[in-house]
Amino acid sequence: MGTGTRAAYDAHADWYDDFMSPERRYVQQVHHTLADLLGSGDGTCLDVCCGTGAHVAALAGLGWTPVGVDLSTGQLRHASRREPVARGDATALPIASDSVPAAVCVLASTDVPDYAGVVREVARVLRPGGRFVHLGVHPCFIGPFADWSAAPRIVLDERYPDRAHTYQSWNPAGVRARVGGWHLPLSDLLNAATAAGLRLLRTVEAGPPGVPDIFGFVTAKERS
Repeated sequence: MGTGTRAAYDAHADWYDDFMSPERRYVQQVHHTLADLLGSGDGTCLDVCCGTGAHVAALAGLGWTPVGVDLSTGQLRHASRREPVARGDATALPIASDSVPAAVCVLASTDVPDYAGVVREVARVLRPGGRFVHLGVHPCFIGPFADWSAAPRIVLDERYPDRAHTYQSWNPAGVRARVGGWHLPLSDLLNAATAAGLRLLRTVEAGPPGVPDIFGFVTAKERS
């Protein structure tokens, strides 16, 4: 996954492919939420920052034809067995403008330094009326500022506004501790979509009872 010149997942691609097993309850919740937001359709669905292609089955099950784009060669080695892929920077997608009816970016917003740039590119390649689904970790409750070690009691601290890249995490075996990540506060996340000219249709919170760990939204590109 990623944008720019840094493909942090190359060294962890095999581990991540196992980690994102469809048997995991968390992955199942992600895919249930993805289906709820995107809905059924046909034609191409651009799988932005596709990683190992872990979400292909969920997209195909809705009737879409997923096509993946990612920077990580290691990840694409897995994804290419599941969907057509292209290696590319998510802030400069190798896709024609106004060409795809749908796009998704799943569990990748913390993996890129300029997610607003990614959303702008998604808006460029979407057809008028096309849908974009963002689905990721909940920005209010997941990040280096959140300690889940005593869950369901979650402890948050004053680092919520810190957008810097970090490997700090309460879980030394998790994704962030391995590849690091950027925090994107909720306001930045939503503003990225509206600034790109996308119309917010609906938001969703999901996860364990009490404190959601997944946040998503669906937007549409305005028709001219």
